[in-house]
Amino acid sequence: MSEPLVREKVIRWDDPLAMTAELRTMSGIDALNALMNGDVSKPPILNHFDFEFRLIEMGKVQLAVTFSESHYNLLGSVHGGAIATLLDTVMGCAVQSVMPLGRTYTTLNIGVNYLRAITVTTGEVIAEGTIIHAGRTTALAQGRILDAAGKIVATGETTCLLFDVPNKQG
Repeated sequence: MSEPLVREKVIRWDDPLAMTAELRTMSGIDALNALMNGDVSKPPILNHFDFEFRLIEMGKVQLAVTFSESHYNLLGSVHGGAIATLLDTVMGCAVQSVMPLGRTYTTLNIGVNYLRAITVTTGEVIAEGTIIHAGRTTALAQGRILDAAGKIVATGETTCLLFDVPNKQG
């Protein structure tokens, strides 16, 4: 009997608090562009899941990822939590894209609809987040994940709380 193939994944990241402090000196869309262009370190979650920015516009963001076996559940497909994380990230980035300097957000609610399983044979998927409404205190965004054939594999919606960036001085 042969030894089973060992699978492993190494994840590296920079200090997330230093990255956050740097990004808070920029408007939301400028911060996202700085991340996409590699001008600042990525948040650890982007490295953990290997999410890559593909498009950043005011109110619209696209991320790409090729999920691996490391994201599998006991059913032999990508865990729903990993899919929800992708949707939460892309919808949150869509909200981030409309934040002026000095404003930020946090997720209040997220809903996800799973339409098709994702496996390693699915290949790259594209997640798109789009603003529906951005008001003074809340924002609504929707998201969807498409496979290489353009089929929708999951959809989502989020409500985010908008607020001023907390002043850490004093």
